[in-house]
Amino acid sequence: MNTYEAAVERYFAAWNAPDAESRAKAVAAAWTEDGSYTDPLAQVSGHDELAAAIGAAREQFPGCEFQLDGAVDGHHDIARFSWELIVTADGSSPAAGSDVLTLAEDGRISSVKGFLDRVPGA
Repeated sequence: MNTYEAAVERYFAAWNAPDAESRAKAVAAAWTEDGSYTDPLAQVSGHDELAAAIGAAREQFPGCEFQLDGAVDGHHDIARFSWELIVTADGSSPAAGSDVLTLAEDGRISSVKGFLDRVPGA
């Protein structure tokens, strides 16, 4: 596994963490202390705000998990990938998107720019 794939694996671990305690640990492992996340619906920074935004998304989509859709591509300190939100009960996918990560020297995420390619009700 390369640095980009490892960062994306930690990213999904944070998004798929089932409870607040494991989410806080996963966010700290994935992001730098001042790391940020921006998409059309959210703009947050710091571990507490990141964990809260992820928790809110998990509450909005119970029984779902985020999964990688395709390969992770990266160069220098940047990685990009696509994802799907999967309903674990039936495998359906109500949402999908693409994200671009910027990595810090320690391999953790310093920023995420997210794009929503498919959203429920759109």
